[in-house]
Amino acid sequence: MTVLVHAVVSLGMLIVLPLGLPLLPTRTTSTRWWFAFAVPGAVSLWLPRGAVSIALASIYCVGTLVLIVLAAQHFWQHRKLSARQVALYTALATPSIAALALVAERSSYELFGFNLTVLSLTVAHFHFAGFTAALMAYLSADGLAAVSVPLGTVIVLLGFFLGDPVELAGAVVLTTGMWLVGWKLWKRSRRAERSTAILLVVSGSVLVVTMLLAVTWALGHVADTPYLPLQWMVATHGVANAVGFGLCGVLAMRREEFDEAG
Repeated sequence: MTVLVHAVVSLGMLIVLPLGLPLLPTRTTSTRWWFAFAVPGAVSLWLPRGAVSIALASIYCVGTLVLIVLAAQHFWQHRKLSARQVALYTALATPSIAALALVAERSSYELFGFNLTVLSLTVAHFHFAGFTAALMAYLSADGLAAVSVPLGTVIVLLGFFLGDPVELAGAVVLTTGMWLVGWKLWKRSRRAERSTAILLVVSGSVLVVTMLLAVTWALGHVADTPYLPLQWMVATHGVANAVGFGLCGVLAMRREEFDEAG
C-alpha cells in the first residue's frame, strides 16, 4: 500500500500540479520553478525516513508556501470572494497541508496525534481532494458546485480532529460538490473536441463511483455498515480519483486552453 500511495503523491507533485497551476489566474510565465520544490518532495517519498528525507520534504513545503503567497496577492488585488474564488484559494492553500503532513511523516512525528499511515494518506488526500478537486471546481463550476468542494474539504479536515460523524458530514458535502462538478464536466464535454470530450467524460464519470466509496467508508466508521478495507480504498478510490478524475480532468482543461489559443 505504501508504494501505491507514494506513486499517487508523486503523480500529484510532478504532473498534476504543474499541469494545473498554469490554468489559474495566479499563473506565472513558467511552472519550471515548481519543479525545484516538487522534485525534492517526490524524492523524499522514496527515501528512508530520516534527516535527508526531512530536508527534501521541507523544500517542498517551502514551495507550497509560495502558492499561498500567490493566493494572498490575488485576493489583495481583487478584494472580493465569490464562490469560484473560494475554490481558487482552496486549490492554492491545500498543498501546504499536504506538505506539512509530509514533513511530519518523514520525521516519524505523529503530528496532532495522527499515526504515520494517516499522515501519509493526508498527503495524498490534500493533493487530490484538496488541490485538484478545488482546481476543477474553479475551472468548471460556480455557485453551490464551486463552494461545496472547498467546504466539504474543510469539514473532512475538521473531522480528523472532531470525530467520525463530522468526517461523515464532510464526506457527504464533498461528494455532493464533486458530483456537481462531474455533471458540469459531462455538460462541458458536449461542446469539446473529441479527445478532450473523452477526457472530460472519464473525469466526471469516475466520481460517481469513487465518491460513493468515500461516503460508504465514512458511514461505516459511524454506523458500522460495510466498507472497503483501507488497502482497497487506496487501490480503488485513491488511484481512480488521482488518474481518472485528476489527471484526465487537468489534461482536458489544458487541451481546451490549447485549442482556444490555437
